Amino acid sequence: MTDNQLRLLINNISVVYSDVIQVLKGVSLKITKGEVVSLLGSNGAGKTTTLKAISGLLKPENGKVTEGEIVYDGQPIHNSSPEEITRKGIIQVLEGRQEFKYLTVEENLRVGTATRWGKPYKKDLELVYHYFPALLARKNSLAGYCSGGELQMLVIGRALMAHPKLLLLDEPSLGLAPLLVKEIFQIIRRINQEQGTTLLVVEQNANMALQIAHYGYVMENGKIVMESTAEELRENPDVKEFYLGTAASGALKSYKDVKAYKRRKRWL
Repeated sequence: MTDNQLRLLINNISVVYSDVIQVLKGVSLKITKGEVVSLLGSNGAGKTTTLKAISGLLKPENGKVTEGEIVYDGQPIHNSSPEEITRKGIIQVLEGRQEFKYLTVEENLRVGTATRWGKPYKKDLELVYHYFPALLARKNSLAGYCSGGELQMLVIGRALMAHPKLLLLDEPSLGLAPLLVKEIFQIIRRINQEQGTTLLVVEQNANMALQIAHYGYVMENGKIVMESTAEELRENPDVKEFYLGTAASGALKSYKDVKAYKRRKRWL
C-alpha cells in the first residue's frame, strides 16, 4: 500500500476521560481510500469512543487522545475540533438516529449542507432520494413522525449531503427489524461501490457488517484483539462462536455456560 492510498491511520492511540478513566489502550487501525472497514465488538468495548476520537467529539465529553496519533490524508487530526474535522470531509452518523424532529425530512437533509452553505444542493437531494426512495415519499413530513427505519435512512442521507470523504457509521442496525437491517446494509454497500465513499462501520451485528466490509477489526476492552479480511473473519471459529452466534460446526451457540464462554476467548 502506498501513502496516497491511505485515507486514515490510527497509530497506537490511548483515550482518557476526565484525566483518569482510560477507555482506549493502544488502538491501531488503518483504512484505505474506497474501502469499507468494520469495527466489531460488544457493548463497552470502545468502538464508539474510537469514532469520537476520529471525529473530534471527545472534547464535549471531557475526553482526549493522550498517546499516539490519528492521521487523515497525511495530516494529524487527533484532538482537533469537530468543526475542523467535519470540514475535512469526515462525517459521523451518531448512534441513536438523532434527527431534528420539528423540521421536515427534506429540511433535515438540507442541514447536511451546512459545511458548504450557499452551494447548489438539488443534485445531492436527488442522489439521496435515489438511494432512499422512502424519504422522497416523506419529504414534507415532520421527521419526528418517521419510523426507526426511515430515521436511519434520514441520518445517513443527511451525512451524504455533506459530501463525505470518510463516513463513520455507529451501529446503523440498532433497534431495526431484520429486513430493514438487510436493506440498510445493501444501500451502504451501494454507496461505497457507486460513490467510492470510504466507510468505517461500527457494529455489534457482525454478520451484516462482515458481508459488506473489505476488512475488519475486533475490539475488546479498549484494545484491538483481532484483524483480518472480512472473508477470513467470517470463517474464523472464534468470530463465528462469539460474534456470529454459531459454533465451528455451524450449530447455534448456547450462552448458558457463561464461564466457558469467557474461557474460550483466548485473545483476552
